[in-house]
Amino acid sequence: MNAYYSPANLKRIPELMKLSPKAAEAYMDFERHVYETANKLPQKTKELIALTVAHVTGCPYCIDVHVKKYKALGGSMEEIMEALLVAASTRSGAILSHGLNALMSYEVGEESKGERKASDDPECFC
Repeated sequence: MNAYYSPANLKRIPELMKLSPKAAEAYMDFERHVYETANKLPQKTKELIALTVAHVTGCPYCIDVHVKKYKALGGSMEEIMEALLVAASTRSGAILSHGLNALMSYEVGEESKGERKASDDPECFC
């Protein structure tokens, strides 16, 4: 079996695009607009955002592509690390603030214990 995340796999993206050409073209138009037409942010900033989001989403292809583009635009590894730490801190903060949902669910959960019926729709799809 070949590696799942080999950079050579990216050459197969056109195969995927052929399976849904209209959606693929809409995506490519969107990406071109974001990176080429929209001009409020410098390209270097866009690449720093992109590589940071790639780390949050866990896409090794995107990490590789956007780190290389960021470096080519003069970005440093120190800037990348700082951006990653901002993302980690923000993600951690979101987990903490979402803990309020657990707290409220826990408090309400005891009151509604046993009310669920077998025929009810699922409450969660994860």
